[in-house]
Amino acid sequence: MFFRNLTLFRFSESVATDLDRLDEALPEHRLRPVGPMELSARGFVSPLGRNEEGLTHSVARNTMVTVGSEDKLLPSSVINDEVANRVQKIAEEEGRKVGGRERKKIKDDVLNELVPRAFVRSSRMRAYADKKNGWFILDTSSRKSAENTLSQVREALGSFPAVPLAPEESPRILMTHWVATGELPGGLALGDECELRDPATASGAIARCRRQDLDTDEIREHLRTGKQVFQLGLVFDDRISFVLGEDLILRKIKFTDVVLDEQADSHESAAAELDANFALMALEYERLLGKLGEWFKLPRPE
Repeated sequence: MFFRNLTLFRFSESVATDLDRLDEALPEHRLRPVGPMELSARGFVSPLGRNEEGLTHSVARNTMVTVGSEDKLLPSSVINDEVANRVQKIAEEEGRKVGGRERKKIKDDVLNELVPRAFVRSSRMRAYADKKNGWFILDTSSRKSAENTLSQVREALGSFPAVPLAPEESPRILMTHWVATGELPGGLALGDECELRDPATASGAIARCRRQDLDTDEIREHLRTGKQVFQLGLVFDDRISFVLGEDLILRKIKFTDVVLDEQADSHESAAAELDANFALMALEYERLLGKLGEWFKLPRPE
């Protein structure tokens, strides 16, 4: 259940208190099956699994929620092809052109026929609130998906003023400095992946490195010609490896064997296993995000 990507938001201490209302607020916003004529449905599901009722799961001051989605799979190409076939049939059988208003009615008829028969794709988005430190953490690298999930929480609570990260230190400049000088904060080491770009133009040169030593003259030469680091592989305390973007989204997160060896071999139940893994993950991310806040000066909202 470990989160593999982290998109982050911050909230104040007063907002943390308001999150205690999640247990009572979420049941009214539970995911319901998508209706016959609906294209999608959103709502909360249990973090413990499909057959569980509780819509939150807490360990210490960390509360996990899961937003479920059901989306009808109805590609626009299928709709357009069916509309085109019906328009052509009218032209052949009645010898006339179909106007814009009639074409729109045909499209509506096609949707009314196809939507109830479309396949449904289910998806889940996991997130948790670290109420002690003011982090809202989502298991995604997509800013749009994160915002959609955050909107569900806001709708349930009436308000949830969690804000995007506002670094006082430029991530791009700081990461470029780390690679150029080899001077990294204590406990942080370079990984084996980076993306370098020329920031002067939108279509500037890009160099991507994977499974490569980043402490080399070849990499530094790219930096000397004006490129900057937009993504950087890092290892924190020999416990977590990840790729950090200039948007401060953490991707490709992996716990090292040092952490995985701390997992218990067996648990009494699936709930006990979730508790143990959630506690382990939350503790590791609390340490990492605390340092991330120091490196890039990420203030917690007042």
